[in-house]
Amino acid sequence: QVQLVESGGGLVQAGGSLRLSCAASGRTFITHPMAWFRQAPGKEREFVARFRWSGTSTLYSYADSVKGRFTISRDNAKNTVYLQMNSLKPDDTAVYYCAAGASVVAGRGPSEYDYWGQGTQVTVSS
Repeated sequence: QVQLVESGGGLVQAGGSLRLSCAASGRTFITHPMAWFRQAPGKEREFVARFRWSGTSTLYSYADSVKGRFTISRDNAKNTVYLQMNSLKPDDTAVYYCAAGASVVAGRGPSEYDYWGQGTQVTVSS
């Protein structure tokens, strides 16, 4: 059974940093897309960042709202994905979810991902 477990959320002041972790168990996702999404109260779940394997290289993509501030990365040996978040803003406040796609072409839509973690709360104070 696949499990994704996020950690690293918390309360931080605007301009600060946090690093989220997503530990995967049950299978490896080296060649499959993995992504971070977030959901703020009263809003739909939105794409944050993802990577996927093209066959020859890893491709990364980011939402415009986080580009240049957030970095997605992974440690294959630990089967763990990270989201480094810098220059945090109050608008970044949300529950952050890790997701993994069974399909190698999963994109930016939440419905394209098959496995989800339970989420970790990130709160950025002004």
